[in-house]
Amino acid sequence: YLLSMRTPTVMIVGMVLCPCGLLLTFTGTLTPSWRQVSRIPDQPIDFVLEQGIWDICREQQSTHDRLCGQADEMGYFEQQPVRVAQGMMPTSLVLTLLGLVVATLGVRCWRKEPRHLLAGVAGLVLLLSGLMSLVPTSWYTHELWALPAPARATLVAGYSLVLSYLGSCLQILGGLALALSFHQCCKER
Repeated sequence: YLLSMRTPTVMIVGMVLCPCGLLLTFTGTLTPSWRQVSRIPDQPIDFVLEQGIWDICREQQSTHDRLCGQADEMGYFEQQPVRVAQGMMPTSLVLTLLGLVVATLGVRCWRKEPRHLLAGVAGLVLLLSGLMSLVPTSWYTHELWALPAPARATLVAGYSLVLSYLGSCLQILGGLALALSFHQCCKER
């Protein structure tokens, strides 16, 4: 009797990884550092531009003077990878929240037995949301050096892009773990 009360390991894994993925993807979506532009000609050596999908910030690293809301003089926000990220990242976040609500209802939610079918459906939704945030981050990374930037400047991936990648991967793994609940559902039938 006690064994039947335990929540299956795959469900626990999914319910740990997906909220972590949501937090990382949310942070990566909102913070303005998908790409760092440094060593810009005619600028001080410690001057850095940070470009996100919503904002551009400039920072003087020696004094930590940071100013966001910079004008987009090169048409950065008109670029297709940035536009796609602006649409897909928030959509992915909403889908993740929806998937987590369904997962919570399926995993246990004050019942003796988990609802394997509901948990499996939530897993598929979370897997899809992870893929929806992985697509724009991958495309942006692929186009990182092709997006408009000052000539001869140094371009590197920013921490927001890395967080979005990690969050996407955690959501995909968590979604896959929850989707394994279908196996138990099929065994019951």
